[in-house]
Amino acid sequence: MRDEVFYPALLGFVGGVLFASFIHADAKLLFLAGLITLALFFIFSFIFRSRLAVAACLFILLFAAGAVRFQAAGTNLPEAFEKIAGTKVSLIGTVVDEPEQRQNSIALTVEVKEGGEKARVLVGEDLGGEFAYGDKVEITGVLKHPENFETDQGKTFDYVNYLRKDGILYVMQYPKTKVISSGGGSRIKRALFSVKEKFLTAIHYNLPTPENIFLGGLVLGEKSSFSQEMRQKFVNTGTIHIIALSGYNITIVANWFRELFSFLAPAFAAGAGVLSIILFVLMTGAGSTAVRAGIMAVLAILARTTGREYDAGRALLFAGAAMVLLNPLILAFDVSFQLSFLATVAVIFLTPRIEKYFLWVPNRFGLQGIAAVTTAAYIFVLPFILYEMGTFSLVALPTNFLVLPFIPATMALGFGTGIAGILSRFLVAPFAWITYVLLHLELGIIGLFARLPLASFTIPHFPLIATILLYALLTLYIFGSDIALFFKGF
Repeated sequence: MRDEVFYPALLGFVGGVLFASFIHADAKLLFLAGLITLALFFIFSFIFRSRLAVAACLFILLFAAGAVRFQAAGTNLPEAFEKIAGTKVSLIGTVVDEPEQRQNSIALTVEVKEGGEKARVLVGEDLGGEFAYGDKVEITGVLKHPENFETDQGKTFDYVNYLRKDGILYVMQYPKTKVISSGGGSRIKRALFSVKEKFLTAIHYNLPTPENIFLGGLVLGEKSSFSQEMRQKFVNTGTIHIIALSGYNITIVANWFRELFSFLAPAFAAGAGVLSIILFVLMTGAGSTAVRAGIMAVLAILARTTGREYDAGRALLFAGAAMVLLNPLILAFDVSFQLSFLATVAVIFLTPRIEKYFLWVPNRFGLQGIAAVTTAAYIFVLPFILYEMGTFSLVALPTNFLVLPFIPATMALGFGTGIAGILSRFLVAPFAWITYVLLHLELGIIGLFARLPLASFTIPHFPLIATILLYALLTLYIFGSDIALFFKGF
């Protein structure tokens, strides 16, 4: 696909979705603009043959399409549920996602029916209840609309749209919940969640706390058992990404799958690798970060199998656009998606620009690459973090430099501990012992840096205009010459 088609179309569509996320545009006006632009597109394509004008028309046409796609996602609340909102009701529905155990409660996503309409309700339950994906439950309580709230940094968190991106329109706190039956939902997801539960049980049985909790976050993105104090240590040292099932973790797993099936014929190996990645992403909850990394890993496998060149930059843009097409709300209201995308942009595009500044770092254990990648990612996500969270870590870079070299080995041994723990309590011993040593070392490094004076501090109310200007400068630094060449090509 030629650049003058790929980039204007993709950027136009994403820009349209972003515009419509904050500014309502009349659907008839968008449709009219699309028709006029389509006509101009054909005129400039076949009569005047202006490639720049064609690219501009393509951008505008896809911009309108992106805005329409956001509006088609639906922002209207179901009438049947609006009639009962704010009242005490009894509803019957199915748990459609894995229950999330938080520090003081359990969160259930329940899809319920009322008056021929469906809606998802986020249910907060007391600890101790036994619930599972696929349970049919009856919930009795006050059905409420979610409300935005103010963060510790004084910012308003758009909790309404944060839940809406997952299809959740209502909340019900601590209702009376009765399990009617079990075993509903997708058989595949039930099986995957069952495997995940057995794996986590095995590592919790064979490793002490907090090392077992850390390993669960590292290999499966499980953060529900993290105490606030432990989570804050990761935030203050800029290492929270390693327990968020980031693209880094998924890439490591994807490489394992690729090597595992390398003995098969190329087509079978590719199919097995793709299927394994899809199942792994589903098992971990299919969060936006994991899905984005999974799509890129699948594209890499397919490119290698078909003998085509894998362009990581295009794969990233394609993966992001595909996810926005399927769920337009993630673009503006999913912080995990935004952070993951920005960090990956940095790894792919900024790292090559700054590698020359790290030639002094020893290349043993891949330290030189880790230094360049970590620095690039932190520089590129910092303006966003300052604007969204206001947290600035002074120890993020040294902590990551010291911890990241151990992560691939820790993950490999961690998976070995979980699998061996399921199969045999004797086989698991050597895996568990070495894994414990690595986990204990990593937690020790993170704890040491987190305790340093001024390890991190808060910058409240970081201005939006400063964030935009910083990203404009970074974009010019990374893509300035490419943008000039792009327009010169016309």
